[in-house]
Amino acid sequence: MINIGMNKKKKLSHASELRHDILRDEWVVIADNRDKRPDDFAQESVEQEYDIESDVFADPEKTGQEKDVLIYTNEEGEWTTRVFPNKYPAVANIDEQADISDGPYQAMIATGDHEIVVTRDGKKTFALLEENELAEVIDAYRERYIELMSGASTSSISIFHNHGKKAGASLVHPHSQIVTLPVVQPAVSREIASCRDYVQKTKEHLFEVIAEYELENGQRIVYTNDKFIVYCPFASSRAFQMRILPREPQPYFERITPEDEIFLADALSHSLKALYNGLDNPDFNYYIRSAPCDGQAYDEYSYHVDVFPRTHIYAGFEFATDIEIVPMAPEKAAKFLRDAIA
Repeated sequence: MINIGMNKKKKLSHASELRHDILRDEWVVIADNRDKRPDDFAQESVEQEYDIESDVFADPEKTGQEKDVLIYTNEEGEWTTRVFPNKYPAVANIDEQADISDGPYQAMIATGDHEIVVTRDGKKTFALLEENELAEVIDAYRERYIELMSGASTSSISIFHNHGKKAGASLVHPHSQIVTLPVVQPAVSREIASCRDYVQKTKEHLFEVIAEYELENGQRIVYTNDKFIVYCPFASSRAFQMRILPREPQPYFERITPEDEIFLADALSHSLKALYNGLDNPDFNYYIRSAPCDGQAYDEYSYHVDVFPRTHIYAGFEFATDIEIVPMAPEKAAKFLRDAIA
């Protein structure tokens, strides 16, 4: 006699899960039933060779980079971190804000600033930087953010770091990018809408609820310090994705204090070292999402940093449905990353 109930229960215990991302208001499939071990993802990275002769950031003056807008130096007078305009910007640094709509299609000139943040050592990936070196980079982000947000047409600012070819890094020398936009980033708009909807329904701050629950639950926590938590989101859109979240919600990244810069650098350093140690230096992106700088209030929101390893690629299902298949449960990923830190 076949026990149908037992068979059904057995199948369900190995079933994929559809999880809702409460922040993005999107669904993902957690397909943690494909017999992949966490260290299997270490094979995804492709090492890039460093050649100082072709390194355009090793000596920016010599290679004709734009004049610095910000530079940090050490006690010996050597530069450590510098910021200068991108020679090949994604947006045009012009005052004109022209409407070039075409029939039913809205369009405008892509005005804005596009800057590069470069650390001195071209071979030293961000995972290997000391915490004070990362804190200096974060301070450069903040300094430039404050300067750039005053632009007449600036509504939002994107800060991101690409590591490895699969993550879009065309140059080996570690660098970040800052891009201002005359529109609010759609990803941030969706997150703000989710936060406001949550407040209306529950009278609670979504990011505060998330931080408290993840700390209490503990399964998805990767690292914590006095000011920030690092966790793998419940509905991660990438295997080993991590989010760095202030324990106390703060909408505006540019208002981060010097003390909190140190704590954020500590959290980011541990996150990147976990990937470097656990997955053998995989390609990754990280990006900072902050409330727009368009003069409106966004008290329901909080800035955060997402660390996004390139552990798998989009295929037909993802493009057809806009639902991502994630081959590693965030609970398992978090444990692996915790162990990698240890």
